[in-house]
Amino acid sequence: MDLTLQQLRAVVAVHDAAGFTAAAARLHVAQPSLSRTVADVERRLGTVLFERTTRRLEPTPAGRAVVDAARRALHAVQTELRHVEGFLDGRAGTVRIATLPSLAAILLPGVLSAFRRDRPEVRPELSDALADDVLDQVRSGRADLAVTVAPDGAGPSGLAVAPVASDRFCALLPPEHPLASRTGLRWADLSGEPFVDFDPTTSIRQHVDRAVADAGALPDRRLVARNIAAVAGLVAAGLGVTAVPGLVVPLTGFAGLVAVPLEEPVVQRRIVLVVPRDRGPSPAAEAFARVLLGAGRERPALPAHAAWEVSDPFRPAQPGLS
Repeated sequence: MDLTLQQLRAVVAVHDAAGFTAAAARLHVAQPSLSRTVADVERRLGTVLFERTTRRLEPTPAGRAVVDAARRALHAVQTELRHVEGFLDGRAGTVRIATLPSLAAILLPGVLSAFRRDRPEVRPELSDALADDVLDQVRSGRADLAVTVAPDGAGPSGLAVAPVASDRFCALLPPEHPLASRTGLRWADLSGEPFVDFDPTTSIRQHVDRAVADAGALPDRRLVARNIAAVAGLVAAGLGVTAVPGLVVPLTGFAGLVAVPLEEPVVQRRIVLVVPRDRGPSPAAEAFARVLLGAGRERPALPAHAAWEVSDPFRPAQPGLS
């Protein structure tokens, strides 16, 4: 049995209107054409669907079964078409986002909340990982886009970036530390201080290494940890000081530390949106990117020592990752 959607609509319309004339008017077709369509359905099924009388048209038992099946089929088609329509206009589907743990905790929640209010049928999938894996997820197609720290150098080919935000590095110290009362510190002021480092695989460590070298600072770098909470706990225990970017500071609040901006040099991380050059984003991913970059809306407030930037993710400010 092979019936078209037009034939299914005709059968349902005749049933609901209890006649061909009224059904034809509802469907905006000629009555003889509608009669031929229903007759063709009956011929294909080998059964009569409607008993015709001079006053009224009544469905046969087979007719009621066919009308019920046709109604379910039409409803399913409409549901699927609405889903496709939602996908095409960015109001349905999935957005796979790869990002760093600190950005997943501080930068993105407010953006995701605003995005979901406008597009509740879009499902975000967030994956937090180290910087290298974040870029690999975009490159391999496991993520639609990434929000990460712009790496040094030319970066891998095939990826385009747009600036999202920036944050400034601060020293983190116990409140009783002699330097904690200062309104600003030079990197050189950390010379001789026991220093709690982040693991070399983290983007934070790469920025700190460069700043310490540029300033000629010589902190006593004796402890290393990868987890933000572990670093903060070691500092709170008086085992050293550390340096973190502004978007990381709120994650250390449990330790009761003092954040003091660092200068000479002022070191800022560039937070960027990363998209693949060789494949276009899904409509939902593009819609999320535009919310992230502040297109036509005010974004959530960021903590101290961090600020938003605005750009078009699909007209990158510069080629590659720089």
